[in-house]
Amino acid sequence: MQRTRFGDMACSIARTLDVIGEPWSPLILRNVLVGIVRFDQLQRSLGISRKVLTERLGHLVANGVLERRRYSERPPRYEYALTVKGEELCDLLMVMVRWGDRWTAGEAGPPVLYRHHECGEIGHVELHCSVCDRPMDVTGIDILPGPGAAVTVTQG
Repeated sequence: MQRTRFGDMACSIARTLDVIGEPWSPLILRNVLVGIVRFDQLQRSLGISRKVLTERLGHLVANGVLERRRYSERPPRYEYALTVKGEELCDLLMVMVRWGDRWTAGEAGPPVLYRHHECGEIGHVELHCSVCDRPMDVTGIDILPGPGAAVTVTQG
């Protein structure tokens, strides 16, 4: 099946979806983040087919999210590591965790807790304005065209 390509759209959400917009990619990133970094480990932990995993890993490497690192010469074997670009995508996953913990965890509660290195406490991600550091969500913003917005030419 042919994937819809979103990378050429003048939209940061669409361009991000072009990189991780199918269900396996965020799960692969999650696993690499927690130390499941070798192909066979990823395949077993996710229950994903080898073909699909090969395709997804290749896509993530080609997009600079993961890098392959050789850990064995004979036979040649590789593990995967997050790049800086990949680490920043994991920040996006942390926002998804916050939403999932609130809306899908049920009575059992969140399946995973996150301890913050700075304070040593269990916490969660919250969005804050990069200028004033106050909380920021969709109810308190205006959406304006940016310098990379698509230009529409109208004839009149």
